[in-house]
Amino acid sequence: IRLKFLNDTEEVAEVRPEDTVGILKSKYFPGQESQMKFIYRGQLLQDQGQTLRSLHITDNCVIHCHRSCSATTPSPLPDPSTSTSGPDAAAFPLGAGNLLVPAVMVVLAVIWYFRVTYRQLFTAPATVSLIGVTVLFSFLLFGMY
Repeated sequence: IRLKFLNDTEEVAEVRPEDTVGILKSKYFPGQESQMKFIYRGQLLQDQGQTLRSLHITDNCVIHCHRSCSATTPSPLPDPSTSTSGPDAAAFPLGAGNLLVPAVMVVLAVIWYFRVTYRQLFTAPATVSLIGVTVLFSFLLFGMY
């Protein structure tokens, strides 16, 4: 069978039909069995005792593998002594994602200003397109927040 991961890489796993989901996890992911989730045909394979034959997993089938972060797995915490940023950095992380919405709003406002001020330069299809983009952006903004 083929084990496919989220980054679109695949690994070929040689198993027998009488092998169970638990055996597959322990064979290919030793020590990470509790973190690994297998998905086959849209169904999460939760029963570790089920055989591959009973799940109708045959030669060259694809099982999607997902490594989840469980509550029992400690996540590495950053060392505060190595941090060079100030205490406000965590409150407002500065990045392209945070600046995209205000930037698009400013661009739309400038275009609308030119549309109102220089009405003769905008054709009817351009005005309809501007209305459509503004409405679409408004729906996306409303959906995000």
